[in-house]
Amino acid sequence: QLQLVESGGGLVQPGGSLTLSCAASGFTLDNYAVGWFRQVPGKEREGVSFISSSGRSTRYADSVKGRFTISRDNAKKTVYLQMNSLMPEDTAVYYCAAIRTYSSGILYVGQHEYHYWGQGTQVTVSS
Repeated sequence: QLQLVESGGGLVQPGGSLTLSCAASGFTLDNYAVGWFRQVPGKEREGVSFISSSGRSTRYADSVKGRFTISRDNAKKTVYLQMNSLMPEDTAVYYCAAIRTYSSGILYVGQHEYHYWGQGTQVTVSS
């Protein structure tokens, strides 16, 4: 069974850092592009960051650019989201998603394009 499992969420003070992990189970991530999304209750889910299957291409939402870094370790079947300088408005449930791709450098930014989703991990930024 193909699964994605997020971890690393929690409570952090403004200005703090967290690293989220997205681990694949039941398949390897080598041929999958991955995206991180987040959702606040009552609002639509939004794209945060994206990485191609090769890791050579990345993209960030304007709201997190310069603060978040996406990376991947295909040998560990894991994609990471390093989040620095966290702000209260970063509070949300964060989801990772994966899509099988034959194009190693392509990014997928539309959530409707993704086939597999994790269960989400809560990030709360508060003093």
